[in-house]
Amino acid sequence: MSLEFIGYIATQPFSEIHPRSGAAVQPAYVEKVARAHEEAGFDRALVAYHSDSPDSAFIASYAASVTTRLKFLVAHRPGFISPTVAARQFATLDVFNGGRTAIHIITGGDDQELKADGSFIGKDERYARTDEYLSVLRQEWTADTPFDHHGTYYQFEGAHSRVKSPQLPHIPVYFGGASQAAIEVAGKHADVYALWGETYEQVRDIVQRVREEAAKHGRTVRFSLSLRPILADTEEQAWARADSILERAAALAKANGTPRREPANEGSRRLLAAAEQGTRLDKRLWTGIAGLLGAKGNSTSLVGTAEQVADALLDYYDLGITTFLIRGFDPLEDAIDYGKKLIPLTRERVARREREKHGKVA
Repeated sequence: MSLEFIGYIATQPFSEIHPRSGAAVQPAYVEKVARAHEEAGFDRALVAYHSDSPDSAFIASYAASVTTRLKFLVAHRPGFISPTVAARQFATLDVFNGGRTAIHIITGGDDQELKADGSFIGKDERYARTDEYLSVLRQEWTADTPFDHHGTYYQFEGAHSRVKSPQLPHIPVYFGGASQAAIEVAGKHADVYALWGETYEQVRDIVQRVREEAAKHGRTVRFSLSLRPILADTEEQAWARADSILERAAALAKANGTPRREPANEGSRRLLAAAEQGTRLDKRLWTGIAGLLGAKGNSTSLVGTAEQVADALLDYYDLGITTFLIRGFDPLEDAIDYGKKLIPLTRERVARREREKHGKVA
C-alpha cells in the first residue's frame, strides 16, 4: 500500500502555544509554509474550514500557484452552496493546479458553529444532507450528459458540468466524522476516511466499522490518521518538550479566557475517552493537549525521537492506516523538521515491511 503524508497550511502563524497575530490572511506566510511542505516531502497539505475562517479553496489556489508538486486537501462543509456549483468550482481548481486537488468533507458536529453560517438542522439530518450532496457532487463530476435530481434537500433539472477534473474517475473525497450516521455516509462515499489520533484499540475498532459499511456498497476505503508528533534527539528531551507545550498551552488558554467545553462531536468524545485512560498510552501516544482543551480537533501526539515515532506510525500502518496527517505545535518549524527524518524514516520502514510481506529481501 502506498504511504501518504499530509501537512497543514494556515493563513497566519498560530497554534495552541502561539497566539494569533497580524492579518487573518498573510500571503507571504502561506507561500513560505506551502514551499516548506513541498521541500519537506509532504504529499499534500490540508487547508482547514471553520465558520469564521478564510475560504479554503482560494487559499489552496494561491498555495498551488507558488508550488509545483505539493497536492492539497481542501476542507469543505456541504450544505452551504449548491453541490453542482461546488463540483464545478473544485473541478476548475483541479484543472488549474494540474490534478493536485482532493476535498475533505467536514459535515460538522458543533451546532453553534453551524448556526453561524445559517444551518439549524440536527446532526443526523446534516449527515443525510451530506449523503445527498455527495451523490450529486459525484454525478456532476462524472456525468457526460445533463441529469435531473429530485431529492429531499436538492432539486436539479439538466445539471451538467463542462469542466472535468484531470483525475479519474474524479477528485478524491476524504471524509471526517465518527458518529454512526457519519460512518454510514463514509461507507457510501469516502475514498479516504479520516480519524484523529486515537489508541490502537480505538483505531482497530473504527477501521473495522467503516470497512463493514463500505462493503455493503461494494466499496473499499483507505484510512488517514491525524497526529501532532513531538520530536527531539532523545526520548527524555521529547517528553520534556511535551511538558513544556502543555504548560504553554495552559497559560495561553488562561490568558485568552478560553473555556474548556464538553465536545459536541463524537470524534472529540473518542479522544477524551482516550485521555481519561491516561496521558501516555500505547507506545507513545500523548493525550495532554486533548485533555487540557477538550479535544478540539487534532490534538493528540506521538512523542519521542524520529526513530521511535516512525515505529509507532508503523504500528498504525499495520492496522490499515496509509495516510498520516501530521502537524506540529510550532507549525512551520515542525513541518521542516518532519521532512528531515520522520517522513523519510517512515517511508523507508513501510517499504521494508512491504518487501518482507511479499518475501523480498532488501
